[in-house]
Amino acid sequence: MAGACELIETASEAPSLSDLARAAGCSPHHFHRLFKRITGVTPKAYADAHRQSRVQAALTKGVSVTEALYDAGFNSSGRFYDATDAMLGMTPTAYRTGGAGEIIHHATGQSSLGCVLVAASARGICAILLGDEPDALIKDLAARFPRAEHRPGDAGFAQTVDNVIRLVDDPADNTAPVLPLDIRGTAFQRKVWNALRQIPPGRTLSYTELAGRIGAPRAARAVAAACAANSLAVAVPCHRVISANGDLAGYRWGLERKQRLLTREKS
Repeated sequence: MAGACELIETASEAPSLSDLARAAGCSPHHFHRLFKRITGVTPKAYADAHRQSRVQAALTKGVSVTEALYDAGFNSSGRFYDATDAMLGMTPTAYRTGGAGEIIHHATGQSSLGCVLVAASARGICAILLGDEPDALIKDLAARFPRAEHRPGDAGFAQTVDNVIRLVDDPADNTAPVLPLDIRGTAFQRKVWNALRQIPPGRTLSYTELAGRIGAPRAARAVAAACAANSLAVAVPCHRVISANGDLAGYRWGLERKQRLLTREKS
């Protein structure tokens, strides 16, 4: 599979499944199954994620949108812009300038787990951060979107914050409003985060079990990294994943908060 991955990464355009299978010396059907079993994603998802990383790297360096488009293997601007929302979570120009031109509203509130910062783009809630001090959370948000225009949320945004706090205080509340989320990440990360959202309150999985659920049983470490990269606390419930021996393992917002969430959900 290392050779197939290298072929995908070095090709000017994404190789077809037939081309990859031929290079690996097996049938397309067998290659597809083998590739997914080993890498945890399909060849197409791997190619899409690689193109995403190439676009992101190029735009971050200040390369023009057009140049980044073709260097990443898109042969038409239409195909690129059709994929933009899923790949970048914002327009290519905004990503190129660190979120410049994008407006992100934010506000903080107090929950049973301490301070909560809620941030939202035009697409939905893009960050739910937990901590002790509002200033520290605001700095964290600014680091994630260094050139976006950050604005305090208005009176209407207060309802969004209240809805998030309601979720944080009682994740098992089935009557809580559904939160519109702006989930940003690689194809693999989004796959992990979608699987996390399928774990019901009161249940936990190990990182290995979660890896198995997404069809990548050997990718427990990559799954743990995706959990650590989650910026939507509780809404994407990475706190429901623990070590195989039952230990809490890590939690970017503190093990005490993780324990309190799990205890609350099991009561």
